[in-house]
Amino acid sequence: MRVYIREPQISDVKEFVEKNRASLKMHRPWVFPATTLAAFRSYIECLSSPRYAGFFICRKEDDAIVGAVNLSEIILGPMKGAFVGYWLYHGSEGQGYMTEGLSLVFDYAFDVLGLHRLEVNIQPTNTESIALVNRIGLRKEGFSPKYLKIGGEWRDHERWALLAEEWKSRDDGLGSLGG
Repeated sequence: MRVYIREPQISDVKEFVEKNRASLKMHRPWVFPATTLAAFRSYIECLSSPRYAGFFICRKEDDAIVGAVNLSEIILGPMKGAFVGYWLYHGSEGQGYMTEGLSLVFDYAFDVLGLHRLEVNIQPTNTESIALVNRIGLRKEGFSPKYLKIGGEWRDHERWALLAEEWKSRDDGLGSLGG
């Protein structure tokens, strides 16, 4: 593994906001991450809830943040599931960092949090994200018209999912949280 994951800290505000601003063209219309101090503080506050977990994907060689992954609406009890959202930063694309970072977050979700199911919802035109979830073993479960309001518009999404037993039975050489 060339990356590690860690929880966002308030001290990350400058790097996080700058990278989000520098990556706007790449992110739109799929994600709208925080681009102001106030929005970052709101993001950090949200992550203090037991229903959310956030991670920065950091490059081991220089500790730079190359992407972010969030688990949202974490539900325990009989469901044991969460939704996964993620984005990469401009200049980090095409290098496999998100594949490795998602692998670490999935390990954490299934092994540490004890979740049973993770779901990723992707706009059909986001072909790079669809290729990513295909590559790491998620399966397409369906299509949801006007599923999520992103950037002020209701947008169609494909639903992709993965179960803990599917993740643990894979043999893809991605390693584990211990890397």
